Amino acid sequence: MFVFDEELGLLFSRAKGLGIDLEAMRDEKKLVIQQMDAAELAPGEFSHRVRSCVNGGDVSVVVIDSLNGYQAAMPEEQYLILHLHELLQYLNRRGAATFLAVAQHGMIGGMKQTIDVTYLADTVIMLRYFEALGRVRRAISAIKKRTGSHEDTIREFRISGRGIEVGPALQEFQGVLRGVPTYVGGSEPLLREKKA
Repeated sequence: MFVFDEELGLLFSRAKGLGIDLEAMRDEKKLVIQQMDAAELAPGEFSHRVRSCVNGGDVSVVVIDSLNGYQAAMPEEQYLILHLHELLQYLNRRGAATFLAVAQHGMIGGMKQTIDVTYLADTVIMLRYFEALGRVRRAISAIKKRTGSHEDTIREFRISGRGIEVGPALQEFQGVLRGVPTYVGGSEPLLREKKA
């Protein structure tokens, strides 16, 4: 796991709140996690670090959080895409599943991303904020899967001390992915609040 955007202590604390003990996994040598400082990386250095980790052990999953931080280490987007394409092909040949996080600009309404890597990805999962019934909510959807069919519904999800909860399809709303949904009817459209 290569972390650009968050201090490791805070990441460990937040993950533990979800019931995932990353720190214990690291201490037990089940996880290699590196804090990356984009200001200190030369072009190509990040790719070299990832390759070194994968070559050094039995790695089946690589997480890069986030590509926005990786982009800050690259002089131009064109080079970022080329380096990333080469790195992803290498990881694929090694049999490693790669998870890339990309933060989008804009919370509600129109959103854009500074890096478009959707053509490189086999699967794209979109997490989106939307407003409904006076609350800020989250939606999740798989918007691309390169091979085979996939679920095309948009579902509400919640992250809490109990973990991640995914609700039924948001069939009663239109415009959720734009962040400005319209309620079109139905009953019990959203996740209910649970008493603690």
